[in-house]
Amino acid sequence: MTKLKFMNLINSNAKFFFLLPLILMGCKKSEPITISALDYQNGVDKVTEIMIHDIFSPPVASRIYAYPNIAAYEIIAQNDPGYQSLAGQITHLQPIPKASNPAVNFPLAALVAHMEISKAVIFSEERMESYRDSLYDIWQNKNEAEFEASKTYGLEVAAFIKNWMDSDNYKETRTMPKFTVITEEPDRWQPTPPAYMDGIEPHWNKIRPFVLDSASQFKPTPPPAFSMEPDSDFYKELSEVYEISNQITERGDESEEVQIAQFWDCNPYVSVTRGHLMFATKKITPGAHWIGITEIATRSTDSDFNQTVFAYTKASIGIYDGFISCWDEKYRSNLIRPETLINQHLDENWKPILQTPPFPEYSSGHSVVSGASATILTDIFGDDFKFLDDTELPYGLPVRTFPSFNKAAQEAAISRMYGGIHYRAAIENGLAQGIQVGTLVNNKLKMKVK
Repeated sequence: MTKLKFMNLINSNAKFFFLLPLILMGCKKSEPITISALDYQNGVDKVTEIMIHDIFSPPVASRIYAYPNIAAYEIIAQNDPGYQSLAGQITHLQPIPKASNPAVNFPLAALVAHMEISKAVIFSEERMESYRDSLYDIWQNKNEAEFEASKTYGLEVAAFIKNWMDSDNYKETRTMPKFTVITEEPDRWQPTPPAYMDGIEPHWNKIRPFVLDSASQFKPTPPPAFSMEPDSDFYKELSEVYEISNQITERGDESEEVQIAQFWDCNPYVSVTRGHLMFATKKITPGAHWIGITEIATRSTDSDFNQTVFAYTKASIGIYDGFISCWDEKYRSNLIRPETLINQHLDENWKPILQTPPFPEYSSGHSVVSGASATILTDIFGDDFKFLDDTELPYGLPVRTFPSFNKAAQEAAISRMYGGIHYRAAIENGLAQGIQVGTLVNNKLKMKVK
């Protein structure tokens, strides 16, 4: 064999072995892409993780959960006769575009839409993009044609939902004036230590609700009339907060009441002071805690993808409208917090077990959102639904067990008195307010075809 022929043979073999992987890839058979309930749960968890990093207020966090879930739900409702579109049922939502490509994988498209809208409503977009792109690579390698068809449809629906979302007055409220503190009136809310932050989201009642006919539809019974007379109902409620807090403190950090207060704290605005430094610790919001409970319920019942999306969507609608209802009352009654009055009149050195959040007292946001969430989840999963709540494990808090969603809601509500940040009226009337919101969602929305 001549040297020239030998070299040509080597070059031919080299080209063959170089092209062999490409040939094999071209011959590889595409696999159907399977999207599970766990994939959706992981997507929602990623949103929660980013929200904690970005530090969103409880009302804004409720919006971040709601719109991506609605987009995903509308897609699965297109292809599953067991579910009915929310178009025409929630305010100003029109039917989404229908899928024209038969290759569309609806769960995949739903997850694409969920991630796309989530990216639009958070700050750290790159975190969601990184998560999304890792999934895109997996799906594209598995079945490019199915992935591209599903991605295209998911993005089309996301654009449609974002257009509807942009008309909810959120952007307009970003430019509205700060809340004015009225210090000369003794019953009006004042910023509380240690950060003395401005009242957050004073214009949240201008956000468009989903199911409520107005922010004030479930205006709660007014709190007791402000009075520092010892025999007045208001003063008795103030004294109750102070006395319970002192009793709990005497029993130490291991007491049941302290554990309950800490478990349901869910305050993303906790400020820690060390020397001359002040920084925020990052926690989930009250709505995020109930989204976590929704995940627990879907996992423990082995809910499929569509059932899981349905549960998240209905719960997040109740949480969203619950915050609108609650914040409408907060800035109407504009009631002073127990911490301020106790320091002024009873004990200047007293501190609540929990840090007081930066907004007016009445009604209790935890109570409203918990009442709404528990009412909706009970409608989906039934009463006497026992569950282990491990939502707070990432924050160093142990698991708590509840015999039902309603019992969990009741504990969440009373935790605010144990924490020293709410009067009894805000807790009890707030819980009733939330139950009204949840009942409206259950009665008004026809989502599941029975």
